[in-house]
Parts: sequence; C-alpha cells; structure tokens
Amino acid sequence: MSTPNVETVKLDELNAWRIRHNGAELVVAQQGAHIVSYQRAGEKPIIWPNDQVVYKKGKGIRTGVPVCWPWFGVFDRNPQSVKAMYQGDEPAGAHGFVRTADWTLAGVEAEGTALRVELELPVPEGGFPGWPHLVDLKMSILLDDQLHIRLTSHNRGTETVSLSQALHSYFAVSDVRNVQVDGLDGRTYIDTADGWTHKQQSGLLHFTAETDRIYLDTPAQLNIVDRDWQRRVQLTSTGSRSTVIWNPWTDRAKAFSDMADDGWQGMLCIETANVLDDAVTLAPGESHTLGVSIAGIAL
Repeated sequence: MSTPNVETVKLDELNAWRIRHNGAELVVAQQGAHIVSYQRAGEKPIIWPNDQVVYKKGKGIRTGVPVCWPWFGVFDRNPQSVKAMYQGDEPAGAHGFVRTADWTLAGVEAEGTALRVELELPVPEGGFPGWPHLVDLKMSILLDDQLHIRLTSHNRGTETVSLSQALHSYFAVSDVRNVQVDGLDGRTYIDTADGWTHKQQSGLLHFTAETDRIYLDTPAQLNIVDRDWQRRVQLTSTGSRSTVIWNPWTDRAKAFSDMADDGWQGMLCIETANVLDDAVTLAPGESHTLGVSIAGIAL
C-alpha cells in the first residue's frame, strides 16, 4: 500500500488539501468540505474540470461536489417542515449555508488498502445564524478503487429537526448531447424547467435542452453512459430516494460568470439528494447518512 500523501494547497482565496492514494488524486477545499476534483491516473477526470471556476471566500464553487444543507435549492420550494427550521431575519439563500462554511479536517487514516478522510463542521454555540439547531455534520470520504462520499447529520439537540440536502455532483462527460443516463426508466419526475410539472421517464435519459429535473423514488444505482469516452460512471447511493439532474444548456450557461459559454457541453450534474417528500426528519439523538459511491468503468 502506498503511503498516504496529504498536501495543503491554496486555491486562490481558499485553503484545500490534495490527497494522493493508490493512483487516485483528490482535492478537497476547506470551505464547504467541497470535493473539487477527483481523477485516477491515466483516466479521464470524473469531476468536471471547470476552467472558469472561482475560488472566493463566501462564494459557492461551481464544480466538484457542493454540499447543499440544511435545505436544497430555492428555499421557498422546500417542504414546510424544512422551512420552519429557519429563524433568520435575512432571506434564506439557495442551497443552505454549509457550502460556504469552513470545515475541519478531523482525520486521514489508512483502512487496509483504502484511505479514509474525515471532515467535520463545528457548530457554533447556539447553532448557526438563523438556524439554531444542534446538528453535527460529518463528511467521510473513502478512496479505494472508487470514491465513496458519506454525509452524516446527527441531531444532538432536544427538538426534532427537518432538513433537505444534496451532494450536488458535477460530472465530466465527453459531450452531454451524446451521453445517456441509465436507471430511470418508468420513474416519475418533476420538470422544474417546465413549470414544475409531473412527468414519467421513458427509456434512457437523453439531453437535448436545458434540463432541471427532480426524480422521485429513484433506484440505488444510476449510470452515465459515455460511449465517446468508452466508459460509464456508476453512481450507487445510500440514504436517498430522490435525484436531481441538471444541465444549464446554452442560455443559462451564458448567464454564469464562472462558467464558459460552452461549458455546459462537458458537464452533467447528478445530485444524490433528500428533497421534497424525501426530506429527512431527525428526532433527538437520531442520525442520517446520505451517500454516493462513484466509479468510472470501461465500456
């Protein structure tokens, strides 16, 4: 087994760790416990390498795996139980607040031939601003021949807490117009790009326009089939029954200052989530783990 190699690096304004292990390289930003990149030696990147990404304090990072917590997306679209948790005076921004908070590197240790990286989010006394709930948050990343991500919420307070969340993963693809997602046939989804209408998936998912969908009751395994790169990216989820799939396409991409006008072609977001009816409720003392395991497999 190779010796774990952890190096502290700077990404513009942000501190990060570069972790190398058994032919894999992982970069994790301290802000948001944000996996910025992941690649295995000699292979195409799994994470979309956004050449316009911005690393600024307090700004979400548009690549990698943003952690959306304790609510997902536009605040007002969340269930009432999730919205009731927020007690702030300021409007609640999209995707919660932990993706711009500084996390702590709690440990790096070998587990057989694998390497585990643990990060924690310190809870301020009295909870977070506008969200005064005592919920500990831990991120566990395991590197073996796959990338395993686990986000655990533990309610150590005395009141029940409701939250929605997502691992908002940006995957690298050869060309989104030429890839398909396998595993969603027959599943109901909400098409947020078409007035939040309910629809049903038929066959493989292809991409021909802006896509922003919430799939409900999704299976544990999905695959991005990318024949141009002769691989499939296999996603195996735990603790999740909902999946968000997003690509901004042409017009939306042009509106982003941190994405090239044609950047949409090389990326696809498949977000392992707990949203809408799949939101999480934690009684005092309860924990929940949301996870995804990611593997690049040759076709």
